[in-house]
Amino acid sequence: MESKIFVQAQMLIRKPINEVFEAFINPEITTNFWFTKSSGKLVEGETILWEWEMYDAKSEVKVHQIIPNQLIKTTWGLFSNNVDYEFKEMEKGTLVIIKSFGYSETRDKLLSVINDNTGGFTTVLDGCKAYLEHGINLRLIEDKFPSK
Repeated sequence: MESKIFVQAQMLIRKPINEVFEAFINPEITTNFWFTKSSGKLVEGETILWEWEMYDAKSEVKVHQIIPNQLIKTTWGLFSNNVDYEFKEMEKGTLVIIKSFGYSETRDKLLSVINDNTGGFTTVLDGCKAYLEHGINLRLIEDKFPSK
């Protein structure tokens, strides 16, 4: 049974909405703050492979809908959770809201997934903010779970 619970992370990024939106669909930018490798740009109706080489991890990302500068709807992850990325133009920049939902896990496993998603998407938004606003790759994803 699918849970009605969702995770939400958000961050104001002080850049124009078109730049912030492009950062999430274009792997040449996204690899500076999130995954290390991608099979291509996010395109509606296609499935893309994202990789985190330092963890030997991969995930297929199915792109369901793209509304330029507004919304990206995807399904991805081990259990095919829904992940939506919303972009809202604000006076000081762009508000990015990431929502993850559609969990099939229950009890302790659900709590673990919620914790991982909340922390993970917050880290992604922090890294995106640092990269887009200041040109700094903080290596947050790489350093989140150091091997040594």
